[in-house]
Amino acid sequence: MSDADAILGALHPVLDGLAATFGPACEVVLHDYRQGEQSVVAVAGSVTGRRVGGALSEIGLAVLAQGDAATNDLNYVTRAPDGRLIKSSTMPLRDSAGHVFGALCVNIDVTVLRQAGDLLTALAGAAPAAAELTTFSDDFDDVVESLIRAEELARGKPVAGLTRAERLALLAALDRRGVFSVRNAAPRVAQRLGVSRSGLFADLAACRKTPTSDKDEQ
Repeated sequence: MSDADAILGALHPVLDGLAATFGPACEVVLHDYRQGEQSVVAVAGSVTGRRVGGALSEIGLAVLAQGDAATNDLNYVTRAPDGRLIKSSTMPLRDSAGHVFGALCVNIDVTVLRQAGDLLTALAGAAPAAAELTTFSDDFDDVVESLIRAEELARGKPVAGLTRAERLALLAALDRRGVFSVRNAAPRVAQRLGVSRSGLFADLAACRKTPTSDKDEQ
């Protein structure tokens, strides 16, 4: 048994303890990034609807993008597709060599608390803070679609209408967010963009060789 497997095994009972301590509004998710897109290996509680064998979210992709430099990301607030506000903490897991191989994530539904806080903030004359939309899904295709759709909205046009420079910028944005760190992500993106796999890999190599920004397109 590898030390990574030993760490995951030791954390399994911890999940139930944490979820029970914080109550029904809490969910604890254990990820093994060695499993690729189906990284969820254990879940306690039910907030995001995660299941064993489910996909990592945009947050997990960000950890993959950072690699071994990833650090704890604590108490950030995101918005689920159904509008609920989720306060989360993501803590990367490392093996004895210091390599990140997974993460322990705690999600707490703070919708009611945040609504009460927003009401008090509004009464005080200030604007409530916004929360970034995060896709929690057992299907990695949903996560990829969400990221691409966000890029379409940012550019104001569908991916089918992008110039090559715009497509390179989109691929660079997806690359920065760790999408291509997941095995078999490239074919999914190629299909969504309507390009061949070889064409996508060529474009990806080009944008990695010469970093492209939205400013370059103007």
